[in-house]
Parts: sequence; C-alpha cells; structure tokens
Amino acid sequence: MKVRLVSFGFKYGPMEDANYLWDVRFLPNPYWVEELRPLTGHDHDVSEYVIGSAEGHDFLKLIKPVLLYLLQQNSAAGKEELVVAVGCTGGRHRSVAVVEVLSDLLKVMPCELSCEHRDVEREV
Repeated sequence: MKVRLVSFGFKYGPMEDANYLWDVRFLPNPYWVEELRPLTGHDHDVSEYVIGSAEGHDFLKLIKPVLLYLLQQNSAAGKEELVVAVGCTGGRHRSVAVVEVLSDLLKVMPCELSCEHRDVEREV
C-alpha cells in the first residue's frame, strides 16, 4: 500500500484528495513565538515546541494507534493508496512537525511511504 502524508495550511485551502484530514490548529502555535516564527516544523526547536507540549504528546499518543488501525483496515479492504492530510493555519509549523513524527512511525511499516509539505515554503 502507498501511504502519502501531507502537511498543509488551511488558509490556502484544504487538501482535495485526502482520505483522512486532521486539523492540528489546537496545538501550541510557534508563529506567536518571535524566534520560532521564521523556522518550520522541520526545525528541532519548532518540533519540540509543538510535539513536546502536553497537547502534542497527548495527540500523538491517541493518533498513532488510530493511524496504524486505518493502515491495516484500508490495506485489508484492498485499497492501494491512503492519503492522510494534516493541517494547521499556515502549513509551516504544527502540521509539518506532526507529519514528520507520523512519518517516522510509518517508516517501519510495510508500506510505500511519501511525505509532502504543500505550504511549508510560503511566506510567513
């Protein structure tokens, strides 16, 4: 099965072809921290701010088994591709950090994995 993880910014429109779309705008927003604003979810400090928060930790603890379950069930149903989109406001910080963590989780799974960060390069 092909699994495509995509981060995006809601302000640029939602993903059109996602099987599952998760809104992570409830996570702490690095945009409001001046030294983190120019960075992206690829940067350790931003990832730590988002994923290392209580909300980030709780979200990942809950979403990881759901993602693994969805992968198993879609594969069993004969689906060839699964597209999981994760969105935040601008698509630079929170959604990127979450997709990177989910990507690390899925790298050990029997699937053909790809990651995209649709809006990460847009202006802050």
